[in-house]
Amino acid sequence: MDLLQKDGYLLRAPEPEDLACMVRFENTPSLWEVSNATGPYSRFFLKQYIETNQNDLYNDRQLRLMIEAPDKQVAGIIDLCNFDPFHSRAEVGIVIAEEFRSKGIGELALNLLIGHCFDYLGIHQLFAYIDVTNEPCRHLFQKCGFTECAYLKDWMRTGKTFRDVVMVQCINS
Repeated sequence: MDLLQKDGYLLRAPEPEDLACMVRFENTPSLWEVSNATGPYSRFFLKQYIETNQNDLYNDRQLRLMIEAPDKQVAGIIDLCNFDPFHSRAEVGIVIAEEFRSKGIGELALNLLIGHCFDYLGIHQLFAYIDVTNEPCRHLFQKCGFTECAYLKDWMRTGKTFRDVVMVQCINS
């Protein structure tokens, strides 16, 4: 069985036809707070990203995968970033389109990514930072084997205030 697909869902590299979807996700202000974005991305920039990115974690130091539903719609995006090959760890980010939420797709995608990272890429550790008030996200990562390992005060800035986050990690034993 392919490491990046299950039950008709597929984790795949971004394609040119994903441009509108990526613009929508990247330019949603409520997501900027959790993605460290400081503003919108242009269509031109995202088009160049799709065209030039090799989608090779070791070359790009990041890996972006589209979560494709059985009907070929993009249900979300899952990323690896802040990859450190020396320490063999990477940060995980995930966003699920509103119409696909609460259907188990995030769990399926995160488990596929974990399997790919641990079984194929040989990564030792995955981690994420989650706003302490984001209970659905905390629950998702916990269900997928991540443990909360740190509570970081005033870690994320949102407007003129700061929010606390928990750091979660999953170690490949």
